[in-house]
Amino acid sequence: MALKRTNVYADDGDLRLIKEAAARLGVPEAEIIREGIHRIALAHRVWDEPFVSDEETFDLGAPVDKDEIRSAVTHGHTARERRNRGDAA
Repeated sequence: MALKRTNVYADDGDLRLIKEAAARLGVPEAEIIREGIHRIALAHRVWDEPFVSDEETFDLGAPVDKDEIRSAVTHGHTARERRNRGDAA
């Protein structure tokens, strides 16, 4: 992927957080910034077609309750935080 240079104004607090994250992860600050730009660009992307149609459903095998969803999200978040800190999963 070709990279292009641009200038961005950022809040001092945000820059401090980026600097801390880069030091913790051992990567350049620019990598953290590029990842953030990429994530927000994807979050605002408009797809030509919906991911699933109104007729399609996902078979999860059984109804899923809010406690199962909360548990799955918590587990995923915890695992991501461990990876970000460099801990074993």
